[in-house]
Amino acid sequence: MSDIITLAHGSGGKLTHQLIERLFLKHFSNELLLQGDDSANFTLPTGRLAFTTDSFVISPIFFKGGDIGKLSICGTVNDLAASGAKPLYLSCGFIIEEGLAMTELERIVESMAKTLRECNVKIAAGDTKVVGRGAADKIFINTAGIGIIEEGIHLSGRNAKVGDKVIITGGIGEHGVSILVEREKLDISGDIQSDCAPLNTMVESILKVTRDVHVLRDPTRGGLATTLNEIAQQSNVGIRIDEEKVPVKDEVRGICELLGMDPLYMANEGKMVIIAPQHAVQEILREVKNNKFGSQAAVIGEVVESHPKKVMLKTVTGGSRMVDMLVGEQLPRIC
Repeated sequence: MSDIITLAHGSGGKLTHQLIERLFLKHFSNELLLQGDDSANFTLPTGRLAFTTDSFVISPIFFKGGDIGKLSICGTVNDLAASGAKPLYLSCGFIIEEGLAMTELERIVESMAKTLRECNVKIAAGDTKVVGRGAADKIFINTAGIGIIEEGIHLSGRNAKVGDKVIITGGIGEHGVSILVEREKLDISGDIQSDCAPLNTMVESILKVTRDVHVLRDPTRGGLATTLNEIAQQSNVGIRIDEEKVPVKDEVRGICELLGMDPLYMANEGKMVIIAPQHAVQEILREVKNNKFGSQAAVIGEVVESHPKKVMLKTVTGGSRMVDMLVGEQLPRIC
């Protein structure tokens, strides 16, 4: 194959077929893709179906802790997991800029394949388009996914109840800060990495020990603050969190203070917000902390009757302030 992607790779002719066979099938090969038809045919287990889609335009495409390929799998798998679904199959669409190095594309595809194996999920269908130089920024990826929700699992942002506790599965803001440091080439000591990770096994382990979970949500763009506001509005409840209990790495906090940013609004790609009744909290925390991605999990607040549809923060100084949704774009092209 050529050393770079050319417009001919998107023509549908020989170079397209070579790209599919020598790169995509090499890493993604499974019985569904090998059918070679215009759509995949498969039989689903019984249960409710969850379906989601997401597009990834992150810059830079490679970063500490991941890359656009890993991110495209984790993002869609985590969306399915947040609905209580067991992810089964993904589709994958590539929009590639002419001139992208073939070695970079293969590195991305290898990363996707590795993450798929970790999630035990298969690519069932895909598509590739090539656009001229300047019409895209190296590569954009769309993934859509389907999963099965077992009987007895009913998760929704509408389900938060007064008295429920709010759990975060680890330190916030790591993805957003890592991308900011790399994009702006900030000369800052410390090894800040994206938290990009698949969380479906964590969610499966939680739901095995208790179905008494009301809300799961992954706080990506807009961060923890925006996610909690979405839940408060959907459920018509108030949420109160304690700033002192929200886990934030020192490096993340320091960079945010230096640049005038708030960790509550920084993106995450490997964390889950869990809202559940008090009696289920210890079981949930035990399962989360036993997972390699959840060792820093903490209860950070509760659902309250006062100030419906709003989120209040108890500050480290003992005061209170309202935490609104993110206004504008703190850091564009974060995923």
